[in-house]
Formats: sequence, C-alpha cells, structure tokens
Amino acid sequence: MNHILHVVGARPNFVKAAPVLRAIRERGIRQTLVHTGQHYDRNMSDVFFTQLEIPEPDFNLEVGSGSHAWQTAEIMRRFESVVLERKPDLTLVYGDVNSTVAAALVCSKLLIPVGHVEAGLRSFDRTMPEEINRIVTDRLSDVLFTPSEDGDANLLREGVAKERIHFVGNVMIDSLIQLLPAAKSCPRNGFPERFALVTLHRPANVDEGETLRELLDSLTKVSQELDIIFPVHPRTRQRIEEFRIDSRHLRLLDPMPYIEFLALQSRAAVVITDSGGIQEETTYLGVPCLTLRPNTERPITVSLGTNVLVGDDRKRLATELAAILEGKQKKGVTPPLWDGRAGARIAEILQKM
Repeated sequence: MNHILHVVGARPNFVKAAPVLRAIRERGIRQTLVHTGQHYDRNMSDVFFTQLEIPEPDFNLEVGSGSHAWQTAEIMRRFESVVLERKPDLTLVYGDVNSTVAAALVCSKLLIPVGHVEAGLRSFDRTMPEEINRIVTDRLSDVLFTPSEDGDANLLREGVAKERIHFVGNVMIDSLIQLLPAAKSCPRNGFPERFALVTLHRPANVDEGETLRELLDSLTKVSQELDIIFPVHPRTRQRIEEFRIDSRHLRLLDPMPYIEFLALQSRAAVVITDSGGIQEETTYLGVPCLTLRPNTERPITVSLGTNVLVGDDRKRLATELAAILEGKQKKGVTPPLWDGRAGARIAEILQKM
C-alpha cells in the first residue's frame, strides 16, 4: 500500500480522519487529502482542520450545500478527475455523509479499492438519508473498519466476507482523548456551572415548523430548572427564523470549534441531541445523553453507555431530565477498543495489505 487517498466533507469526517491521517503519516505512506467542501462555514470546517492538526487539503472541491441528489452528483463529478490524476492504491471514506457515498461510487466504478471507516452501523430506518449512505458505502467497500461489535454482526448478516471486516474501535474517541486536556483547560466564558447542552439538526426534528416549535417549547420548560446552551446548526437557525419560533429563553450560539464544544460536553449536566457522534462522545465522557430520535445506528451507546432514546416523547424527556437533576442518571461504561488506538490499528492493517 503505497498511496492512500482520504475523502472528508463534513465536521464528523474531520474528527474521524485526523487520527488515521496521523497514524498513516507516521508509517511513511504517501497520502492525498480531498475536502469536498460539503461543510463550508469556517466554524464548520477550517477551525476543525486547525484544532485537529489536519494538513491543508490537496484538493478542495468547494461543492457547498444543495439537495441530496445535487450534492452527491456534484461531488462525484468533481471528484472523478482527482482520482484519475492521483491514482491511489486505496481510498478511505469516513462515516455516512453524502461525500462518503459519492466518493465510494466514483472509486468503485474506476476499480479503485475503497476502505470505509465506521462501517457496519445501522439504524434500520431508511427514512434517514444517512442510513442509505451507510448501506451503499458498505456494499461498495473492499475493507470495512468497524467501531463496535454490532457493526461486525450487521455486516456478516448482510453477507460481507469475514476477512474484509476489521473491528478497530472508534476513531472519534481517538480525537476526543487527544484533545480532552485542551478542552478541560478552556475558560468557562460566563457559562453557568450547571447546564444542559443541546444540538439539533436532523430534518425530522427541524424541517417541520410544528415539530420544531414543540421541541423548543419543551426546551423552554427545561430552562426553568436548568440553563440551556444551544450551539445552533445553520440549517436549524434558518428554520427557527423561517417559522418565527420564540427562542428567547434559550442561549443560542453559533456553531463551535471542536475543542470548545468538547469542553461544553464534558461539563454539561446533560446533553440533548439528535447527533450520532455526540451519543458516542457523551458515552466516553460519562455524561448523560438524551437522544431526540426513535432509533440509533449506535446502539452500543444505549446498551453500554449513557445514552437514552426519548424520540418525540415529551413526557419521557421530562421524566429522564427530572431523574438526572435528582442525580439518578443512567450510568455507563466505555465500550471495547474505545481507547485512542483505533487510528493506529487501521494504519497497521493498511500497511500489511
């Protein structure tokens, strides 16, 4: 394996790719980094590169936002020439965003082997665009790196050959472990001692006015007992303004760089989210997590970790929050191989190929 090409496009990809890039660089293997530009806001992209010590991308496709079909097609169109120019021995894709499936499709048609980092995760909910991306990417991949043992089981059940599956652990936790000391030294900047941290961006939660209004009304009720800190995804902020929803009682912030957001996660009394990666980070941190989704592609955060699925059940949300405020939150343990060495394991496997 002499030349590996990496494709990233959104904030979760950057967190996952950083430890893999570092581990492969230490082994002297040539690398090419392609940023599709799927996330283009500075706080959603550039600052993450700096904090995670990711090198300047060799290519930035600058695709930007659009519908799923437009964005996926545009990434494929712009990415193909890069692959033809660089001719990698293998392309590594990360997670479940549109950049991931687009790159996998291009490489499979050009007969370039694909490795999928964070393979095998399933929510079994095909109304989620990310689930389609996960399924298609895994079917196209030649080497599949799983973060948890349920990923292995899913892939085996789908007929993937056992020798192509490698249980390596969670690369997101590699980045968390590396940067947690810096996060803990962040100043509080006027944030209260006790607060709930909120993130919302899933279309099912933010794209319908009535649903989003009910969610924010529920959070407003929570704010009577616990301060709410809410770094708002651009999509969510746009919807709040579009639907003219009252958010005066919530502390709305712009999207945050990784280290500062990690500082908030580690200090929060509870995290309320619909994000997949945050379910994993809170499990490692031992922070209670209430997930505003009916399912998760990361069930290990529920079975072993601190995560509780509350879906759209407002009574369940209130009940779980009351338990946390009384100190009766769910306790969790760290899942196997979430030890900061996942990137190194991936590099070792690739070096042997």
